[in-house]
Amino acid sequence: MTLPVEAAMSEISATVTDAIAPLEEATATEETWEHPQPPQNLPYDDGEPLETPRHRTAMNLLIASANDYLARIRSDFFCGGNMFVYYSEAQVRNKDFRGPDFFAVLDVEGEDIRDRKYWAIWDETGRYPDVIVELMSPSTARIDKVLKKDLYERTFKTRDYFVYDPYQPESLQGWTLDANQTYQPLSANDRGWLWCRTLELWLGTWEGTVQQQSATWLRFFDRDGNLVLLPSEAAEAELNRTEAELNRTEAELNRTEAELEKERLKSQAMAAHLRSIGIDPEQL
Repeated sequence: MTLPVEAAMSEISATVTDAIAPLEEATATEETWEHPQPPQNLPYDDGEPLETPRHRTAMNLLIASANDYLARIRSDFFCGGNMFVYYSEAQVRNKDFRGPDFFAVLDVEGEDIRDRKYWAIWDETGRYPDVIVELMSPSTARIDKVLKKDLYERTFKTRDYFVYDPYQPESLQGWTLDANQTYQPLSANDRGWLWCRTLELWLGTWEGTVQQQSATWLRFFDRDGNLVLLPSEAAEAELNRTEAELNRTEAELNRTEAELEKERLKSQAMAAHLRSIGIDPEQL
């Protein structure tokens, strides 16, 4: 009477084993499956130079002055230029490289922590540039004001976007995202400057000489309208202030010495007068 029971138990055990086996196999597969890794060893230079030496100088001017200004108030930022920004695997496969002439990102690890050759969104916790400036030329104006503007608005969601042709002082334009994440054109102040709300700086034109090139450059200005200086300009300005202070101190010293000399001569004249009338000034 026990054989049928043992046979039934054996059949049940085999059924359970058959049911569990696929689950164990699936579990093992899940444990060994790894998420595809983002692209690595990405190119960071296409070998294409900027349009002209003036474009190169204009880009370096924006990067250096913004870096120096922001470094005095915070450390969690990155400013770059003419370096690739990677935002999708499809973009990498299609070699659809995008390298803004100037961009800034806030609330990220600074250059003192990370050395970057390119900006890859997957390496930056999904962060896109907060501010972008493109330096236009006649051959790139349409791309910068239409195609790139559309990309920066819809995909990057870059808060502030500006374009400027270093050879056309009246070419500055800018847009900022509204509450609906749509670009709205910025209105210039009475100086023709545009406000960059992300950096809390004005962008405007400035006539002067940079690296032995005289032109109308795109520069940053603080809220009060003061020019954001390059490190070399700041050092020169500090040297000029020191020299001016030394000159003021020397002038004040000369005035004091002149007054003392005047008083000395006056005392000598008084002493001579007293002696001429028979009075010894030493006895007074």
